[in-house]
Amino acid sequence: MRLLGLGCALLAILREQRTRALEPGVATPRAGLMVEGAVRLVGGSGPHEGRVEVYHAGEWGSVCDDQWDERDAAVVCRQLGLPGRVRAWTWARFGEGAGPVWVDEGGCTGNELALSECERAPWGQHDCSHREDAGVSCDPHSEGAVRLVGGSGPHEGRVEVYHAGEWGSVCDDQWDERDAAVVCRQLGLPGTALVSRELEFGPGSGFILLDEVACGGWESALRQCGHSEWGRHDCSHLEDAGVVCKGGPETQPPALGPPVRLVEGEGWREGRVEVLVAGEWGTVCDDGWSDKDAAVVCTQLGLPGPARALGMAFFGEGSGPIHLDNVKCSGWERALGQCAHLASHEHNCRHSEDAGVVCGEHAEPARLGDHPGDAAAQLAGPLSELCGRRLANHRRKRIVGGTKSLRGGWPWQASVWVRAGPHTESRLLCGATLISSCWLLTAAHCFKRLGTGGAFYTVRVGDHHRLVRDRAERELRVERIVVHERYSPTQHVHDIALLRVSTLHTGPDGAEGSGGPVGGTCVPFSDAVRPACLPSRREHLSRRHHLCFITGWGDTGRSYARTLQEARVSVLPGRLCRLRYGGRFEGGRMVCARGSRPPTPTDTPRDASDNSRVGGQWGRQQTMQHGSGGGGGEGAGDSCQGDSGGPLSCQESLRGADAPPGGGGGGGRWVVAAVTSWGHGCGERDSPGVYTRVSRYIAWIHRVTAIQSLQ
Repeated sequence: MRLLGLGCALLAILREQRTRALEPGVATPRAGLMVEGAVRLVGGSGPHEGRVEVYHAGEWGSVCDDQWDERDAAVVCRQLGLPGRVRAWTWARFGEGAGPVWVDEGGCTGNELALSECERAPWGQHDCSHREDAGVSCDPHSEGAVRLVGGSGPHEGRVEVYHAGEWGSVCDDQWDERDAAVVCRQLGLPGTALVSRELEFGPGSGFILLDEVACGGWESALRQCGHSEWGRHDCSHLEDAGVVCKGGPETQPPALGPPVRLVEGEGWREGRVEVLVAGEWGTVCDDGWSDKDAAVVCTQLGLPGPARALGMAFFGEGSGPIHLDNVKCSGWERALGQCAHLASHEHNCRHSEDAGVVCGEHAEPARLGDHPGDAAAQLAGPLSELCGRRLANHRRKRIVGGTKSLRGGWPWQASVWVRAGPHTESRLLCGATLISSCWLLTAAHCFKRLGTGGAFYTVRVGDHHRLVRDRAERELRVERIVVHERYSPTQHVHDIALLRVSTLHTGPDGAEGSGGPVGGTCVPFSDAVRPACLPSRREHLSRRHHLCFITGWGDTGRSYARTLQEARVSVLPGRLCRLRYGGRFEGGRMVCARGSRPPTPTDTPRDASDNSRVGGQWGRQQTMQHGSGGGGGEGAGDSCQGDSGGPLSCQESLRGADAPPGGGGGGGRWVVAAVTSWGHGCGERDSPGVYTRVSRYIAWIHRVTAIQSLQ
């Protein structure tokens, strides 16, 4: 009890010192260290309450209480890292200030991250006296609040988090810039977030409350990130984490234009560009959108490094207003608002033209599977070890409420295109599956209309957004097409075909082309381009496979999906398929599948609707007529063009001695269990899709391709 009393007395002294230090003219931090738009509380009984003061033009000033309410107070408390219950105070509850009155007519919605984001009169324009200084009380016991301790100012220090009535430090195991960015955002300090040097701000002395923190970088508070159980750790205070928030006028000047944000990306460094105008977030049209424009967005967000501009709604379509069009940056600007553009809301665009960016593209290297080591060395191994391994990217953004896949998530997915003619553009015909460097698997019915002449077609690998060229994307000539000799377009049996693409060669100028073989390489493998494994001849899906997905860019009759879609499916017993399709379903050579349950939050794969639609439809081609095939012309009947020939991919279970090499995550390799073939209608609830069972054609595949090592 004596020790407890001493601790309380010491805490009271520290609080008194901190309160005095915040008084104007008393131990005020140097102006050069202040962040434009920062807030502080002065004159209260502790750091959780007081008169609101905001930092602008190198000087602290107060806020007028005209229209001041709990929504404004909530933003102030959030900016200070105290997001609990709040109360707004008026009439100089915590004493009158002595400096300028910087803010009047404030109008926060309550959702902003900083007071400077709220609507207000111009800086310093007011009709108030200091008798109207606004104040707030923030709940001093807000669960999950953070603070920075031991630094030279409020922008840096050892990270401490509030839990169960105690402040404690955070262990630096796996601590990186993504975690630091969340801390800075929670404190309302935008800009670049850096991890401090080891013990730069000294060791803590209390509890160590968090360990193994794993933020994605987009969270608004540290408590939202993955972490070990509160208080459980294997650290000492020599491993306390610290951050430096390098926001401020030099990285994100608020006077240069509206705030920007990135949404719907796979990580915090990428996404659709949105700007805040008149209190409403809106998108930017991609007319003239370039890497220079992207670089300015990244600079404004404090994300240095190479910047890439992406258009055509690469990160999905927005739903609000389109604020900017014809943006033209020189690249030197520090905010998007400095760039030339049409007047706000003037545009001739749709959301299908929303602009996006990727900042610091090479800052987050991905790994293959869950195996450490050099990726290039892993790609040089035999096909049996290489095939069926998906990219294990540790950007943990979940795609919620849709079936869009992650880039590189299905590296064996390919597509077959009809080549452009003198008066026609190239068009998507069918999906396909890469099974070796030179061979792909697809459906025979894809070639019913134009035949098997390779000159009519091209193949794309490494593609994600079909209208935007991806970094890993390659377009290859088709050298040979082999349709199964027993294929029957009327009976829908043996609906399987093989494509051989042309071998790459390097010309005198170092450019790649197609021509004579060089080491037998047609498609160079990478993280985003690799083959699927072939199943064994006696593969039984219902026993050995627990996860199955269909993938493609299929068409609903209106338009193709722009980005590769995925849907989880369940393989059905043959008797149910025969019950639906009768004698047209041959269980030995076909499988049928329908939408699986939506995955739980702990499932690694993402989302599928009940009908398991890919791009809004069942992943297959025409109805029972089967006539025009997946490549039947535009708007052909009720066909689901684009998915035919694509893979039904299933992951092998890891069970004792049966565990195959090369598996990653919670299961084994992925095999191309079946090829998308036919069905009845598109997305009809009682009509499961029908697929050609690949395991029945292994001998034929080996005979045609001479591939022997992908099982």
